[in-house]
Amino acid sequence: MIGAFVKSAARLTAKTLKIAAIIAGALIALIVVILMKLSLTPAVPNRYEKTTETGGEIEGQYMKAGNWKVKRKTEPAPNPLKKFEIYYPAELPESGEKYPLVLFVNGSGIPASKYKALFRHLVSWGFIVAGNEDPSTGTGASAEQTLRYLLTLNDNPDSVFYGKVDLDNIGISGHSQGGAGVLSAITTGESRALYKTAVALSPTQEETARAFGWHYDMERVSVPLLMFAGTKGDFETQLVLPLETMKAMYDKVSAPKAMARRIGAEHGETLYSADGYVTAWFMWLLKGDTQAAKAFLGPDAELLRNALYQDQQINLD
Repeated sequence: MIGAFVKSAARLTAKTLKIAAIIAGALIALIVVILMKLSLTPAVPNRYEKTTETGGEIEGQYMKAGNWKVKRKTEPAPNPLKKFEIYYPAELPESGEKYPLVLFVNGSGIPASKYKALFRHLVSWGFIVAGNEDPSTGTGASAEQTLRYLLTLNDNPDSVFYGKVDLDNIGISGHSQGGAGVLSAITTGESRALYKTAVALSPTQEETARAFGWHYDMERVSVPLLMFAGTKGDFETQLVLPLETMKAMYDKVSAPKAMARRIGAEHGETLYSADGYVTAWFMWLLKGDTQAAKAFLGPDAELLRNALYQDQQINLD
């Protein structure tokens, strides 16, 4: 009887282990599928230019795609950057023009290859846009490497970018940890003097940034700075950048500056929801576009009147 019981228990145990193995295998397969899907999902919706609501004439104008056709080139890079992603106007090789350069600094764990729509949009307005695959950008070090690489290409007679970078008009933008990377690049980076302007989208707040070893200094910002954040979700409004913290960071900046929060935007949406104004900011400060400037200049500046935003401040003196 005892022997029969032991055999029965053994069969039950084997069956249980088999079921557990099947379940574990199914879970592993599900995780693999999810990770593969995430790896293929862009960080920016492909049609965001057409689906994102705008609240002003200028915002709407610069949310639309510009007139330049776009080409893309990748170049190998050392780890953890893996590769440089460079987007540029298709006419560039045959053109005698120089083009403003904008670097984009990645959010946590999101490579530049997942920002395709964002890069293409800015290039369609006549910029060279470059990034890399670095998953941890808060120190600004990978932005420095990317900038230095583009400057090397600009000096290389064998490069399509030879003599094409407008060295007097270089900007930088980034989201989340990448926003902290922007602030690090323009305040502590070796090449900080080369930047003419910057955009920080929901940048990681100072206290959190310091805990991660990203030591930017708002009091050392010396170029015009545009800051955007969202109003929805505890992650955005409590952890990443609470309103009072954003205001305190803004108040430390003595350079020309502007800030606003996009109403109803969660953390991921701040990456692109204000892109009409981000594009206008770069068009104004890197290309001298007087129409774009109207979004920010004077007491009747469009950003101040746009009902899709709140907590707007503009101080350009």
